[in-house]
Amino acid sequence: MKKSKIFGLIGKNIEYSFSKKYFSKKFQKHNLRCEYLNYDIENIKTIKKILLNDDVYGLNVTIPFKEEVIGFIDEIDDVAASIGAINTIKISGKKTFGYNTDYIGFEKSLISLLDNKKPKNALILGSGGSSKAIKYVLEKLSINHRTVSREKGKTEFTYENLDETIISNSKIIINCSPVGTFPDLNICPNIPYQFLTKEHFLYDLVYNPTQTIFLKKGDDIGCKTKNGLEMLEIQADESWKIWNN
Repeated sequence: MKKSKIFGLIGKNIEYSFSKKYFSKKFQKHNLRCEYLNYDIENIKTIKKILLNDDVYGLNVTIPFKEEVIGFIDEIDDVAASIGAINTIKISGKKTFGYNTDYIGFEKSLISLLDNKKPKNALILGSGGSSKAIKYVLEKLSINHRTVSREKGKTEFTYENLDETIISNSKIIINCSPVGTFPDLNICPNIPYQFLTKEHFLYDLVYNPTQTIFLKKGDDIGCKTKNGLEMLEIQADESWKIWNN
């Protein structure tokens, strides 16, 4: 019997992951001899063994390895190189190719949220690999952006710096951090929510739960809000196109 083609997700603490369920349903629906596995690893060096498995044809990459994985890939797509993060790996023969489909998912999802409105300034919460694709899209759309992190000197702002002026001038606020993800449902990014208005757009890359505390606080004020599920679905479909090209 012919072996199944293996695809999978590289990440840390990914039991909750969307990808395995999404692709497993796709394989079953189309009667494909494929399998999708979660590779929950502690150290990115573990990926070497996975990449050498002849049955593995493609991988997705999630937190916290989107930047670190670059050093293990033979060829990197120009856009992924520009972004500085990879979320999709194609394995062809003994060669690995790195891509970023996060930016496609985010761009399409954000445009539908903004509904032909384009605020001048955005605030990005978090400075990891996921935020890099978000910055790429904002620059492409000519939206100014500044980043917030917990560490001083790492980004333009720390959470303690945020005040009414900064929030008022940043009509798009995007959570790129894992704060609020299952199972830590009762926490949210530490921003001054009291300065949000109905003119604000809140986007959370977190998709589990569907409504994080971050989004709920925005909804209560009347902000337009969106979680990361649509982005994930689009980036997953784009990954599938790459693996089958």
